[in-house]
Amino acid sequence: MVSAQECAKAISLLREGEVVALPTETVYGLAADALNPDAVVKVFEAKQRPHFDPLIVHLPIPEASDEIAIVESKVAHKLMGKFWPGPLTIIFPKRAIVPEIVTAGLDTVAVRMSAHPIFREVVRELKRTLAAPSANRFGRISPTTAQHVFDELSGRIPLIVDGGATEHGIESTIVQVADDTIEVLRRGPVTDDMLREFAEVQTRPSGDIIAPGQLPSH
Repeated sequence: MVSAQECAKAISLLREGEVVALPTETVYGLAADALNPDAVVKVFEAKQRPHFDPLIVHLPIPEASDEIAIVESKVAHKLMGKFWPGPLTIIFPKRAIVPEIVTAGLDTVAVRMSAHPIFREVVRELKRTLAAPSANRFGRISPTTAQHVFDELSGRIPLIVDGGATEHGIESTIVQVADDTIEVLRRGPVTDDMLREFAEVQTRPSGDIIAPGQLPSH
């Protein structure tokens, strides 16, 4: 059980523009204020992640999606209603408020809402969106325990919040909705069969990076 004091410390650090490792239901994430470019830079530095690889932005509440993204698709709204909070990331056209470092200069932003109680408490109390890729150095295996994060990033970040082992152990499913078709960009806990309840499902061929997590390791 994570103490209220540790959550408060995480919130304080994030407000100050620092990075914090937090558990999610998929893997541990390295979180920073998504709208603070200086904070997001620290994520890339700690992970040694190339800047051409975009980040997922995590919401405190579903309605916050309208602050950072243009959400018009009826299918996307249905997916949000079914799978948020949960391990589904959706690609939307971004709003100008989102720093280019978060999206790697793309005109889209990857958005999700975590179901993990610790992550949800922190992001709700913070009342800000969080950029949070996996809490490991670039090219390494994504961490599913706080010890994994410690092994990867000890001395590189100010706080690791230990929420135990993650539920799924794999990263979120990433989709983009185009012409009422769901394009799967990365497979994860939300399966194709689960998505077919809402629209036709296609797997987008690999090619240019248009979403986080499309590289073999990140």
